[in-house]
Amino acid sequence: MPFNEFDGDATELLETYDFLMKYIIIGDAGTGKSCLLHHFTHNAFKQHSQHTIGVEFSSRTVKLGEKRIKLQLWDTAGQERFRSVARSYYRGAAGAILVYDITNRDSFMNLPRWLADARALASPQLVTVLVGNKADREEDREVEWAEASRWAAENDVHFLEASSLTGDNVEAPFLLAARAILLAIESGTLDPEKAGSGVSYGDRALRRVNSSSRLSFGSFTGGRRRGTVKLKSWIPRGKCC
Repeated sequence: MPFNEFDGDATELLETYDFLMKYIIIGDAGTGKSCLLHHFTHNAFKQHSQHTIGVEFSSRTVKLGEKRIKLQLWDTAGQERFRSVARSYYRGAAGAILVYDITNRDSFMNLPRWLADARALASPQLVTVLVGNKADREEDREVEWAEASRWAAENDVHFLEASSLTGDNVEAPFLLAARAILLAIESGTLDPEKAGSGVSYGDRALRRVNSSSRLSFGSFTGGRRRGTVKLKSWIPRGKCC
């Protein structure tokens, strides 16, 4: 697992969750959005994937520190004819996974449009993670890591590369976004009780809020440990993808 402090758990019925977060997965058609999401939710590559028609929904509950977080995952179509339908699902999203194909430069050049739409329609505190997918196809690369990293820095989004085929780094963008959202809640810049925030309390968190005047996130603001991600930095390119 890319992030040692994160423990994904797909058995959602074992116990309640602390937070519910809405994510959208956006980007051009053919970039591997559905395959990336399928590998995250099923731990396997999606064979014979077809283009998404409109929007498809899935979910997964993950564990981040001592918090259990249920992610609502809305996989949106990248084809232009479904754009108006897909955009209606952007509203109230707390996180966006913005995907391009490192072997397709056009998918990278279209990122500004996708990001602009998401920021116009989703939560004002939207956390966006840029994912360069198909990192296993290095020989066909058309977008260099350094160029994508610069674009991410200029547009204030997190960035990493992943492979939905091999599974390398597929969990990282979802967990990185969740961690950033939790930190925003702790700092007071995001209120889960505010309409349109894209986050709501689960039963466990509500019980804790009712019994204490402050909701503590423990180690989330602690020092950086091996295998963790320091927010507001861009993950250096390596051979993990």
